[in-house]
Parts: sequence; C-alpha cells; structure tokens
Amino acid sequence: MKPIVILGIFVADTAYRAERQPKMGETILGTSFVLGPGGKGSNQSVAAAMAGGRVHFITRLGKDAFADIARATWARAGVQPEVTEDAESYTGAAYIFIENATGNNAIIVSPGAAGRVSVEDVEARRRLIESAAVFVTQLEQPIPAARRALEIARAAGVSTILNPAPGAVLDDGMLSLCDFVTPNETEAEVLTGLAVASLTEAERAADALLARGVGAAVITLGEKGALYRDRTRSVHVPAVNAGRVVETTGAGDAFNGAFAVALSEGMDRGDAVRFACAAAGISVTRPARRPRCRQGQRSTRFWPAPHPDCHLIVTKDTHSLHGLSLDGSARADSAGSRPAKE
Repeated sequence: MKPIVILGIFVADTAYRAERQPKMGETILGTSFVLGPGGKGSNQSVAAAMAGGRVHFITRLGKDAFADIARATWARAGVQPEVTEDAESYTGAAYIFIENATGNNAIIVSPGAAGRVSVEDVEARRRLIESAAVFVTQLEQPIPAARRALEIARAAGVSTILNPAPGAVLDDGMLSLCDFVTPNETEAEVLTGLAVASLTEAERAADALLARGVGAAVITLGEKGALYRDRTRSVHVPAVNAGRVVETTGAGDAFNGAFAVALSEGMDRGDAVRFACAAAGISVTRPARRPRCRQGQRSTRFWPAPHPDCHLIVTKDTHSLHGLSLDGSARADSAGSRPAKE
C-alpha cells in the first residue's frame, strides 16, 4: 500500500481549562492543566496512522524535551518521522484555552523550528512525496514549503489535500494544486470572503472555491457535519453524535487524518467524508491530550466511546463502522453494544 505523506508542524500543547478566558491584565484561576502533543500536521499524522494508514510526517524539531514528546508520540502511533533537527531554534508550543461549560477552545501557536520548514526540506523528501497515495498539508508551516510540496505531489499524480488552517488568503495558483480543500466555516470565509453559517452558505463558499480551481471542497460545519462538493456532486453528511462533547480541540485533525486514510484505500468520496465525520464525532468525546484511540489486532482500530459497555470499531478492510453504519445511522454491533446516537 502506498503511504500517506503529511507535511506540517509538531507543537507541545499546553492546555488550560477555566470557566472563561481572562481579560487583558487579569489573572484568573483555572481548573486543570495538561501538557501533551499537538500541531495540526502531527495530529493528523497520528489520526491517520491510528486509522490504519502507513504515514510519513515531514517536519522540523528543536533538540529539547518537547522534541522527545514528539518522537514518543509518533512511535506509539506508528508514524514514520521525516525530521530535520534544528539546533538554532526550539520545538514549538501552543497555548490552548478550553471553556469548561462548552469544551470550545481558543489557541495561540508558536511553531518554533517548524516555522522554519523550508522548500529545501521539501525537496529533500521529493521521492517520498512522489511515492505517496495521498499528500496532506496545512498552513501552520511556511506557505512556500506547502506550495512546493503540493507542486511535487500534483506533478506525480498524488492526491492532494490542503487543510487551510490557520485561515489565510491564498492565490488561485496554490488552490489549483489541491484535489481537496478542507476548511472549517471560519477558514472558508477567509478563503472566499463569504460568511458560512448555514448549509446554503457553505454550498456558496464551496462553489467559490471550485471556481478558483479546487478539485473538491470539503467544508466542515461543526455540529452540522460536513459538506462535500465538486463539479458534479454535492453531499451533506450529518455530524455523528457519539456521546457528550468533552472537547472540540483536534476534531478537525481527526477528520482530516481519517479522510486521508479513506481516500488512500480507494473509498468512495462521499463515504470517505462519512468515515471522517465518524472519526471527528468520536474524537470530541475525550480530552484531546489523552489517547483518542488504541490500535487493535490485525486491521481493526478501536475508539473508546463514552460508555464502558460500548465502543465503536472501524474495520479497515471493509471500511465498515461497527456500531455506526457508513450512512451515519446508528446500529448495534454483534456484541450487543449500545449504538451511537445519530
């Protein structure tokens, strides 16, 4: 099986929970703190590996304790690191505020060494990128590196996914290198200048992206699911409710990682979005810096669900979701587990 190659950054997440964010000049007491792995590219690599993909991750790290966290994280997940060590910088870090009542978050990222990922770093991995089934990148590392990697992948006939996060204005030339662009509502507005607060508005934004050369737009809509739209097909996939929302941090990364795996295995595009929505729906039922999933035997991947007597099983060989069918409807598995809510 051809690999999935992902370009992006690793940062150490420092996550703080509190009732609200402090005002400027104010100090408040939080309710918890967790240190763990983060960065969209790294998160997506781990998600893809845990969903059964053979994943290589291209990035830069410093030589410090946070780099040790990165390498240990990838080793546990089965991600093959393609790292340039940068002794002149530091491994990145992120501040994450999580609101107790809702699980919603606000984030500041300082990418450190990963902010120095260069075109030269990408050229050094040209053959790896050319060998991939799917190439994925985001916008946390410098855009020239992302653009060059997309150019190499496109020229080699590799399927390309751009997760345009954080939101940025991009030219048509870069967008035309993308078979799939996967913004959330905010990022879609930044790219198109069109507000996205409803399915109709998402369809309008998707059409604007198609007009600029994107192969297909996949707009994630939070609790409203996701919209897939290309020039001949439009599919709205409802969100999967797998239990109480604990934290939304990383849901988009779970979506993108699972989507890349589904595409790499030849899944129908609509089903690939359903598969990704299931992964995202399950991911929000656990704090982001705790393991979201554990690898099962053979080709099965297990995501723990909120109830001790229930788990959802994604079987790689058949692309089926035990406890959740591919059309998003709930059903009990053969062990009699409690089904997920639709």
